[in-house]
Amino acid sequence: MPRSDDDFGYTEEKAGQALAVLAEVLFLINLLLLPGIAFLILAGLWLHFRDNAPPLARQHLKQATLVSLWGGLLIVSIAGGILYGGGLHWEWTWVALILYFTCIHSTLVLCGMYALIKAMNGQVWRFPLIGPRLEPRP
Repeated sequence: MPRSDDDFGYTEEKAGQALAVLAEVLFLINLLLLPGIAFLILAGLWLHFRDNAPPLARQHLKQATLVSLWGGLLIVSIAGGILYGGGLHWEWTWVALILYFTCIHSTLVLCGMYALIKAMNGQVWRFPLIGPRLEPRP
């Protein structure tokens, strides 16, 4: 049997569950393995499926894409502020920068793992503070 365009190799229990799982997996790949490349794939999926995906998939795609943008913006802007404020040659700049990056990055990874668990269970979930609002249930 030929594979269809929406077959991601995961058996769905709820409509859109496979796409939701893929979105959260790509979020984690973006953080841990292939930054940038995984985000481009994730953003392409969001642009392709944002209007016609089931609500579960749409929420996880939207969340993974927007949190990737927010996370990247936070890491780059605050890290730039730390570098600007402390300079490249002050050792405490590097202590603060590494500590900040480790805390923010680790938090995003842990929340992404929790979002993946929720997607695998067919449930919606919102990242604290930077996650988009949940869509109302019909």
